[in-house]
Amino acid sequence: MDGTRPIIIIKKKGGHGGHHGGAWKVAYADFVTAMMALFIVLWLLNTNKPVREAVAGYFKDPSGTANKMGSTKVGAAEALAISKDDMPKLKEELEKAISKVPDFDKIKHQIEMTITPEGLRIELLETETGTFFEVGNSAPSDNGKELLTLLAQELGKLPNHLSIEGHTDSKAYTGRREYGNWELSTDRANAARRLMQKDGVRGDQVSQVRGYADQLLRTPGQPLDASNRRISVIVQNLEQKPQPPEKPNSQPEASAPAQEPVKKE
Repeated sequence: MDGTRPIIIIKKKGGHGGHHGGAWKVAYADFVTAMMALFIVLWLLNTNKPVREAVAGYFKDPSGTANKMGSTKVGAAEALAISKDDMPKLKEELEKAISKVPDFDKIKHQIEMTITPEGLRIELLETETGTFFEVGNSAPSDNGKELLTLLAQELGKLPNHLSIEGHTDSKAYTGRREYGNWELSTDRANAARRLMQKDGVRGDQVSQVRGYADQLLRTPGQPLDASNRRISVIVQNLEQKPQPPEKPNSQPEASAPAQEPVKKE
């Protein structure tokens, strides 16, 4: 032996527990998110109305640019608040949109738009053979479907409510018993409503559906004229909500304390 110590190498085998995974982290994050949402809801419930309206307005228009344009709508309603003063502009834009309908030249004389105290009235006038509805039929024709669909797509962008009216001439309806001009005018107005709500008009946008039979003739001197048979769509004026008056200061101003009179000797 040369006196040198042998080199001893000790190898230790390391070990660790099984893989725990991170599922608990996901569950914890979900719990924290739910609690934060709960606290926000509770806070909103205890805030005043202006704060709630401001929060709702942010989610409706996060960029804050809607008021700069007057509206977030596009098409005929673009940049319009559609108040009473905006009706001429809306009329002009709708006329441009309708002029692009195929075969417009054949039906342009059957479409009339007039501004009334109620709003913008759009009337689809019939001919002797029928243009938008076949004679005696409550279902829209192809021309009627096409034009009502276009109107629905444009008017559905507006905040305004709509009224839809049906009118007939004074000729007695001979289609079937217990069915007359009152039923026909109402059914046509309802058929127009269903089609327009299917193709763009919001469910709560139509405020009235009215059937007048021959009680509001377009040409009273010619009660049998075909143009008395018509569908009218009225874009109602947007009502401006009155601003609430400013509340006076409820706390009275503090008055100086009254001084006691000085007694003379």
